[in-house]
Amino acid sequence: MRKLLLLFILLSHTLLFSRTKIISWNLENFGKSRSTAELLFIANTIKDYDIIALQEVVAGYGGAQAVANLTSILNTKGSSWDYSISNPTSSSAYKTERYAFIWKTSKAKLKQDAWLEKKYHLEIDREPYFATFEIGKKNITLVNFHAITKSKQPETEIKYFKFLPQEYPNLNLLFMGDFNCPQSHSVFNPLKKAGYTSILQNQKTSLKQKCQTNNCLASEFDNMFYNINSINYINSGVISFYTKFNTLKEARKISDHIPVWFEFSIK
Repeated sequence: MRKLLLLFILLSHTLLFSRTKIISWNLENFGKSRSTAELLFIANTIKDYDIIALQEVVAGYGGAQAVANLTSILNTKGSSWDYSISNPTSSSAYKTERYAFIWKTSKAKLKQDAWLEKKYHLEIDREPYFATFEIGKKNITLVNFHAITKSKQPETEIKYFKFLPQEYPNLNLLFMGDFNCPQSHSVFNPLKKAGYTSILQNQKTSLKQKCQTNNCLASEFDNMFYNINSINYINSGVISFYTKFNTLKEARKISDHIPVWFEFSIK
């Protein structure tokens, strides 16, 4: 009986450790303008996740400093965190930005320096940012992305994503970020045919300017796409952080997008 109990405890611990929770958030012009109070609110919103992917970090020094300051605050919340921030994206035709990953060092280990995708940097204004993490002796590569706005036709960029699994055949890719495009768009069909599926369906993630009869969300833009052959889906959702504010105008000082999250294990 004692042996069975020990085995149950061991299996429970292994299952718990193998579960990973990732959150992705477009933090709208995340840079030196952020106050300590805003950074504290963001940290409290994301502290229970294992890996954080950020989009729309300001390209200048202020963006890198904001990520460092946010990580410092997270380090006061009971876990040890590290971060990686990209160089500015190579866009000249549109708005250059940075990406960032922040992770709990007890849950994930960065295997090598993260990198901006180079092959399609001419076709994609803000080329995606890749980072390979070791989680429980298994590897996963997160692909962090912020597409051009809907008016500029983001599908003209997203269509190149179908080549990325072929470009990196030995990597277990997990795509995430602000696609400015719903998962139902046909541009995602090649990825879906290759075994990828979205964590969210019919879930709006951008904020309106004003709520209309408690309807505060505008468009289905933010999502993650995982390979069903290499990742076990456990749970997913969004964080409606704007409900913590008296007005949508106040909430939009944090961001015009809500974060999306994914809990999974690697097969």
